[in-house]
Amino acid sequence: MSHDPNQDPDRAPHQTEWPLLLDRLPDDPRVVLMTLNRPAARNAVDMSLARALFQAFADFDADPDLRVAVLTGAGKGFSAGMDLKAFASGDLPFLEDGGFAGFTRRPPRKPVIAAIEGFALAGGMEMALACDLVVAADNAQLGLPEVRRGLVAAAGGLLRLPHRIPWHVAAEVALTGQPMSAARLHEVGLVNRLTPPGGAVEAAIALAGSIADNAPLAIEMSKTILIRAADGGADLTWDEHEALTRSVLESHDAREGSLAFAERRPPRWTGR
Repeated sequence: MSHDPNQDPDRAPHQTEWPLLLDRLPDDPRVVLMTLNRPAARNAVDMSLARALFQAFADFDADPDLRVAVLTGAGKGFSAGMDLKAFASGDLPFLEDGGFAGFTRRPPRKPVIAAIEGFALAGGMEMALACDLVVAADNAQLGLPEVRRGLVAAAGGLLRLPHRIPWHVAAEVALTGQPMSAARLHEVGLVNRLTPPGGAVEAAIALAGSIADNAPLAIEMSKTILIRAADGGADLTWDEHEALTRSVLESHDAREGSLAFAERRPPRWTGR
């Protein structure tokens, strides 16, 4: 699933590399590794990368053989957020359908794991917050420095952060603009796994495999309900919850899971 940069119709004439690398893992083809590939710009997001991410996640959701995506960055870090040089020339990487970076407003239906080395700052942290799980090197730094530049984090970070970590920690991140260590954010529950430097992708792929072992319909519905319940469930009634879960309970995979358990064999999921 790797891409030839020369076949990118949205690639600007001066770009010599594909801004997003996609690799279906040979050891686990259910998992796709997405690598932000602008290391010279600290993987900052411009419109070409936003469009590439939007399309990649649309293709990910549409591919029945893919279960989990791992999102990481090339070079020394995950992402420094919006490309301010491109922004100064009028390049604003917000898409109407997906928001900043093509997905922060409407993440894909399927699970996405952020694998962070080095740093995830500004929109980079907001991209990580749009993912469902976070794996990070223990020396990585995450932060929302927008207030230090006269800006406001506008890609969902301020909406998501207070639901992920205690209010006062979220306020420190948002109002001081100072980065916080992945180790500290692991303590307060934002980071699922800590690894030694250089180990985030490997650990994220292992975590992705443990998700991909499960029934795809059940995974997608569980994510849907979790997201809708994240704000306290204000827009999700019990009747809606029961209707959503019933669609999975009546599926072929639900019957297959029960049979496999009774017959003491691995289930054979079909996604139906």
